[in-house]
Amino acid sequence: MDLGPGRRAAPPRFVLRGVSEKNRQGKRGAREKLAAEREKQRSRDKRRRALIVGASVVCVLGLAAVIGVVAANAGKDDGSESAGPVVAPSGAQGKDGLAIPVGEESAKSTLTVWEDFRCPACKAFELAYRNTIHELTDAGQLKVEYHLATIIDGNMGGTGSRKAANAAACAQDAGKFPPYHDVLYDNQPPETDDAFADENKLLDLAGKVDGLDTTLFQECVKNGKHNSWVEKSNKAFQNGGFSGTPTVLLDGKNIYQDRSMTPAKLKQMVEDANK
Repeated sequence: MDLGPGRRAAPPRFVLRGVSEKNRQGKRGAREKLAAEREKQRSRDKRRRALIVGASVVCVLGLAAVIGVVAANAGKDDGSESAGPVVAPSGAQGKDGLAIPVGEESAKSTLTVWEDFRCPACKAFELAYRNTIHELTDAGQLKVEYHLATIIDGNMGGTGSRKAANAAACAQDAGKFPPYHDVLYDNQPPETDDAFADENKLLDLAGKVDGLDTTLFQECVKNGKHNSWVEKSNKAFQNGGFSGTPTVLLDGKNIYQDRSMTPAKLKQMVEDANK
């Protein structure tokens, strides 16, 4: 249509409608795409939460299983107990005759030691305190009561703790407990190595103690004469509420848990008690 000079015709309306419709479709498509992305993100978040919760449950169940196995095995040996009578070693004292005494009965201080011959921490204690303990017992100032346990047999498997303890009790029968006790720790195998389950190993070590490797000692070791006594001692340890081996008590006070304890401090405490 001719509108005269200087005037232009308006664009056809159908063009505007077309552009408007295209914009609306574009916006609707963008909204739908955004909604779809949000839904995908929600789905991913949901799966992630499910995986985290699932993993946490697995970890808790796994930890519970481990704790259950450790608790079930704690304090056991090879799963069987000796059926023989409880035969205490010569000179055993204390409740139920479960303590092997070393030192003068008249000593004013008593050191109670719960130990396992397969226990690395027990060896560490022995090597650190042995000379001081020997000095004090030889001087008549300290009496030591040794109690034998078999917790490593239960935790690691095997029978080495029990057989070594039986052999030590056999050495007590022969009046050779202190030196054989020290030989066992000096030759302690790695914790995972049940070498003490081999009776020949225990007999070979007896050769390091003058006068111990006798026929009587060999029969005592091979026959497991004191096995039931060892098992009874281990049960007393379990029922005692102790946290582990070694447990070391000086006149009833747990000194092994005292981080400031040293051989020199132990010696001073015993000497003060004897003044």
